[in-house]
Amino acid sequence: MVKTLIINKPLGKTPLQVVEQYKSDNPEHEKTKMAYAGRLDPMAEGKLLLLLGEECKQREKYLGLDKEYEFEVLVGMSSDTQDILGLTDNVTIPDNTENLDTILDKLRGNIVLPYPVFSSKTVEGKPLFLWALEQRLSEITIPTKEVQVYKLDLLSQKTIPKNSVLQTVQERIARVTQVTEESKQLGRDFRRKDVLQKWKENIESTKQDQFMVIQLRCVCSSGTYMRTLASMIGQELGSAGLAWSIKRTKIGKYRQLFGKFGIWTKKY
Repeated sequence: MVKTLIINKPLGKTPLQVVEQYKSDNPEHEKTKMAYAGRLDPMAEGKLLLLLGEECKQREKYLGLDKEYEFEVLVGMSSDTQDILGLTDNVTIPDNTENLDTILDKLRGNIVLPYPVFSSKTVEGKPLFLWALEQRLSEITIPTKEVQVYKLDLLSQKTIPKNSVLQTVQERIARVTQVTEESKQLGRDFRRKDVLQKWKENIESTKQDQFMVIQLRCVCSSGTYMRTLASMIGQELGSAGLAWSIKRTKIGKYRQLFGKFGIWTKKY
């Protein structure tokens, strides 16, 4: 019996929604107990590891698997979620990125990163995102985690017009499934109305005609947030940054093999 599957989580969906869709599309698994090991945020896409049946009891041993990501940093804009699904601040774009290699080298190896304030990490019995939504972050100390960044490689750099930035944000946020159930309203439907309004205000008011986007590949230990790396890269450039896109491309020792859901079974 198959114990694990890796399926593709599309942009805008939560891991739970993807699992439910997979069961719906695969009736033979309709009653199979499933759990995922290593979540992906709504604005991230890529490989999601599923445990089936009795293997769900072994979830802890899968949570520590290394990961590989390809992600993009939008330089010149920050948000409280460190990705596009957050309330933004417009920041001056740096004149150049000549020191980018030095910055990337600084972020390789063993490093200590703060947890994103919009994450499910628990502090005093409550997830960080609730502290943030309640505007009570000043009452707590943001926890940190030591992680390993084995590789952090520059893939490309480009610039995009500011109008394209706003259009892309609107299109991507529109793909996030709306939260309507009262029992799931802790995140206030991702504040999407306020988020979109803030993006519109900042893009229309900025004097910048275009924004720089840096594409990177990262191989890292479990628990390394690409959102946090994107924010740190922007800050190190003397500006700000957020995760423009995030795609998980590998989990542990698996690689893609076949199937519309990207089922992975072989070692890479």
